[in-house]
Amino acid sequence: MEYFAELFLGGLTRGSIYALIAIGYTMVYGIIELINFAHGEIYMIGAFTALIAASVFNFLGFGQITVFLLATAVAIIYSAAYGFTIEKIAYKPLRNAHRLSPLISAIGMSIFLQNYVMLAQTSNFVRFPKLIPDFEFIEPVAHIIGSSEIVIFVVAAIVMLALTFLIKFTKTGKAMRATAQDKTMAMLIGINVDFIISITFIIGSAIAAIGGVLIAAHIGQINFYIGFVAGIKAFTAAVLGGIGSIYGAALGAFVLGWTESFATGYVSSDYEDLFAFSLLVIILIFKPEGLVGKSTAPKV
Repeated sequence: MEYFAELFLGGLTRGSIYALIAIGYTMVYGIIELINFAHGEIYMIGAFTALIAASVFNFLGFGQITVFLLATAVAIIYSAAYGFTIEKIAYKPLRNAHRLSPLISAIGMSIFLQNYVMLAQTSNFVRFPKLIPDFEFIEPVAHIIGSSEIVIFVVAAIVMLALTFLIKFTKTGKAMRATAQDKTMAMLIGINVDFIISITFIIGSAIAAIGGVLIAAHIGQINFYIGFVAGIKAFTAAVLGGIGSIYGAALGAFVLGWTESFATGYVSSDYEDLFAFSLLVIILIFKPEGLVGKSTAPKV
């Protein structure tokens, strides 16, 4: 039972990270029906930015928690700026082009950012400082769950609740929903669609940066390639839950996290990806709209 609990909590941690990235995928797709394949690299850039910022703040003598908060804030701002810039450079000029064009541009931007960070930093794994302190209250169960895992789950829950509030109860959120439903009609009623699209990229990038900082602090090392792997898994989670649905992205992320965790624990870590992508294939065959997606079959 204890081993089951350990695997369950491990899957919850994975799922929380996947959810933070998958939400960005599904938000962008919901607004402009574009898969932003560079989104995983924003997650990676957030982690590297936090590493650099944490090194500076540690040198200045700040406390551990303060360094964690400040480094995360810097990563959020920097990654949000990247998301905004990428949308303006790589996607906006192709908004009315053939659907294949922005897809190729997104893949190209992903490869560009990978190589840019590799050349600017290093191709090797880099040690990430311990930013999350150990909590005394978890000592009795420290062999099952660590302080970083608790922080990951709590932060992910807060972010998802805050995003839900934004989407449902704020003017910007209503404008985002209107844009997602019908961009032309949204423009006719006075919504600045370009601004809403930029805001969507900014919010998605900021959330991905939070995920990058959390996983780097949890694992203790990063490299330029972590964004590609995490991005593919998060995209899988978004499709699994129902691309375009924020709730679906979160659900798909947790289902994927638990699938990987239990497959690793009870079968073998060698088959982790096999189980994850096999689950995706099964869902696409029997429920192609995803776990909570709505069927788009035409009515006759």
